[in-house]
Amino acid sequence: QVQLVESGGGSVQSGGSLRLSCAASGYAYRRYCMAWFRQAPGKGREGVAVIDSDGSTDYADSVKGRFTISQDSTKNTLYLQMNTLKPDDAAMYYCAANLSPSPWTCGLGAVGRGGYLHFEVWGQGTQVTVSS
Repeated sequence: QVQLVESGGGSVQSGGSLRLSCAASGYAYRRYCMAWFRQAPGKGREGVAVIDSDGSTDYADSVKGRFTISQDSTKNTLYLQMNTLKPDDAAMYYCAANLSPSPWTCGLGAVGRGGYLHFEVWGQGTQVTVSS
């Protein structure tokens, strides 16, 4: 059974940094597509960043240049380095796995509207709070 467990969330001031981690188990991690999503109260779930098995990445425009997605396949762990955080970045952050990815669903499709629909497995989320 595929399981994802996030950690690393917390409270920071605007301009600060956080590093989120997502530990994966129960499947051949390197074969699949991984992504980070976030959801703020009253808003829909939006794709933040995605990475495929070859290491290719895509980002939402709102986080480009500030966030970096990476993975350590030897540890079956996904990361999201978040720098220069803004109050608008405050949300519950989720990692997710797409077990049957295509170039679209593991690329711009993941960070576009409805991108979360392509991902079958989800972690429980980790809260990020940014104060101004």
